[in-house]
Amino acid sequence: MITFANAKINIGLQVLNRRADGYHNLETVFYPVSLFDILELVPSNSLKLVVSGMDIPNNNEDNLCIRAYKLLARDYDLKPVSIYLHKRIPIGAGLGGGSADAAFLIKLLSQYFGLHLSDDQMEAYARALGADCCFFIKNKPVFATGIGDEFTDVSIDLSAYKLVLVKPPIHVSTGEAYGSVRAGRESKHLLDHIRLPVEQWKDHIFNDFETGIFNRHPEIRGIKSTLYEKGALYASMSGSGSTVYGIFKEELDLHEWKDKYEVYWMNGGLR
Repeated sequence: MITFANAKINIGLQVLNRRADGYHNLETVFYPVSLFDILELVPSNSLKLVVSGMDIPNNNEDNLCIRAYKLLARDYDLKPVSIYLHKRIPIGAGLGGGSADAAFLIKLLSQYFGLHLSDDQMEAYARALGADCCFFIKNKPVFATGIGDEFTDVSIDLSAYKLVLVKPPIHVSTGEAYGSVRAGRESKHLLDHIRLPVEQWKDHIFNDFETGIFNRHPEIRGIKSTLYEKGALYASMSGSGSTVYGIFKEELDLHEWKDKYEVYWMNGGLR
């Protein structure tokens, strides 16, 4: 049984304040995009994970897919399986690839073993694995608050546009990102501004991680600037980076970046 786990981008991201539990409250919009990892389950004598496509740092018991299986196995009698994961979503890129893999595996396990889990049940399991994992259960645009796990539906459709994702050979850790951000206590009204035409987002929607990350990695700032020079209606770093995306009216030639960066073009709708 096979499924395709898609990535996400953040449209706007504001870090509000540090919580007593050490996490940060934030506001962001999660938007699913058509860049996919591939997951397959097959019967096996023992639980194992086989990864292809890209090397990943946690190809062992700490991998989110293995943890997702074991989380469900605590409550259900799951037979061992081999999990085949073909990675296409860049790692450490702000695109939620690992979280997507875990969430889609939960959905796949529910189907494979006939568990008939509800969305609420699957979200509860996903939430235990990571703040943004549960977004991928329903996998539709949301305004996210709390630590990124409290959702309000938003009506956003970018299918009339083209998206480009540009991933430089730079890894930005979560610790580095939060260590260089200045929290803003007052909301920047993202939920209101996301309803503006895309052409107006540039002046109203911001990612708080950009200032600190751009200072540490000017190359990422340069990618964003170049996307605007090439006609992007809106460009931003996704999450804590290092991927930068641009929203365009039509696809353009970025051949000069092919040897330097990972570049992904796609329609703005999820398909």
